[in-house]
Amino acid sequence: MKKSTALYKIMGLLLLSTIFSCESFLEEDNKTGLTADAYYATAEGMEALVNSCYTPMRFWYGKENGIALTETGTDIFTRGNGMENPPVALYNSDLQGANAPIGFYWTRLYSALNTTNSVIGRIGDSPLSSTLKPIREAEARFLRAFYLWHIVETWGGVHFTTTEVTAIESTANKTPIETFYAQIFEDLDFAVNNLPATTSDYGRVIKPSAEAFLARMHLYRGNNAEAARLAKNVINDYNYSLVANYADLWNINNVRNSEVVWLVNFTADLVLNRELENPDGDILLRDGGNNSHLFFLMTYDQMPGMLRDINNGRPFARFMPTAHLLDLFDETKDARFNATFQTVWYANNSKNAPAGMNLGDTAIFVTKKIIPQSVKNEKNYNIIDRSRTYGPNDAPLVRDRYMSLKKFLDPSRLTISQQQGKRDAFVIRLAEMFLIVAEAEMNLGNMGEAVNHFNAVRRRAALPGFEEAMEISAAELDIDMILDERAREFAGEQQRWFDLKRTGKLVERVQAWNPDAAANIRPFHVLRPIPQSQLDAVTNKNEFTQNEGYN
Repeated sequence: MKKSTALYKIMGLLLLSTIFSCESFLEEDNKTGLTADAYYATAEGMEALVNSCYTPMRFWYGKENGIALTETGTDIFTRGNGMENPPVALYNSDLQGANAPIGFYWTRLYSALNTTNSVIGRIGDSPLSSTLKPIREAEARFLRAFYLWHIVETWGGVHFTTTEVTAIESTANKTPIETFYAQIFEDLDFAVNNLPATTSDYGRVIKPSAEAFLARMHLYRGNNAEAARLAKNVINDYNYSLVANYADLWNINNVRNSEVVWLVNFTADLVLNRELENPDGDILLRDGGNNSHLFFLMTYDQMPGMLRDINNGRPFARFMPTAHLLDLFDETKDARFNATFQTVWYANNSKNAPAGMNLGDTAIFVTKKIIPQSVKNEKNYNIIDRSRTYGPNDAPLVRDRYMSLKKFLDPSRLTISQQQGKRDAFVIRLAEMFLIVAEAEMNLGNMGEAVNHFNAVRRRAALPGFEEAMEISAAELDIDMILDERAREFAGEQQRWFDLKRTGKLVERVQAWNPDAAANIRPFHVLRPIPQSQLDAVTNKNEFTQNEGYN
């Protein structure tokens, strides 16, 4: 949250930031005599502690490895030539407990859980007003549910705790997934009942955000009636609305729009953006900004007529779309195709342009179709067609020339090399509520209600005049249709791996549509490996063991 950035730095010195590891911290000469316990016992300290609960979300959303763990290794994204953690995309033998990014998120998510536990355990004795106290506790409970969900869906029934840890623990527990979800539902119910419906403090969690996330959680657990009811509440009881033009969702000047129900708030202040730099110097964090603009772009700047510029982005070429993702769109009807992908680059460099190409002319054209070589030979610009990027079985032939996802481009950056972006990361949009209702009502057999909500998203996605053509019938609606629609609507928004896992479709769809990972993926890959460092650190090694399938 922008308002509390300075406080996050303070809290970083005060909070125990790991549960199992024995990481050392700077030894401070505390000349003031102020301790964590004394600070948290003040109103200022408790507010700072609550604010610090939000910070860990910036380690996951808009960050390279958070995106890699949620979008690659699915049916819609695979590795580009610049990807720095290929095992999570390929499910190969290197995907084990020693995987550093997975270990990083284990530590950070448990640190986040401990911070929320600290708030909930301490807030009853805090000097906050009786009016404010339940609101702040509700925020912490929402965020605890949020972090518990990430933990249990990533690693399964691992260590569970709802109490603050203030000293190193040498044992860990294996707790059933149902226990995690029971706590998630308890915390979210508290949040729904105690959060205000609106706030002037942009970025704080509010009641509709809690209802929306609770709807998602009920869908995950098969509680379809509750999922539909809560999602309809968000659609009908508040002032949210679908943005009329899908492309407008991604306009950097329209990030605060009527469709965003919950987000991770980033800042444009580059000084404050450095707050999340890893003390170990891990460049993969890319400081504290939203870095999603870097990772889905092909290396356009290496081609004739082009040089890197701010509008086209800094191309890290980490992630590339599968051919299947491109094929899911009917670009003759669906406006989301051109709003999602960049297919044309215009010449901005006369020094390396071919003969006859002027500044502003087409320099690169990318298509999912196969273009005859005779047509390519007639053009003075580069045509990157399907046969250039993908082979006969849609396996990538090259990993640096492909259709780029442009949704997250950040033209507000000050320089071409700037990595930190200011774009807020959308976590829950109103479109998801419509699709939750569609899926839940379909599961309940209410096909008319289901298809009405499904078609609301389809109509918004239609090119002008094609609204009716984009609608489907109730007979056409099934879980694969819903997953296809979620791919078109939410590509890159860090939901895909979880969606495929919860619907039991991860292995099936990866084998069908991701040639890079098809031969490697196994049923046990619905969980990630527990970090080896944590297995080594605990004393009850016979009880706290590695997830099935991993060494």
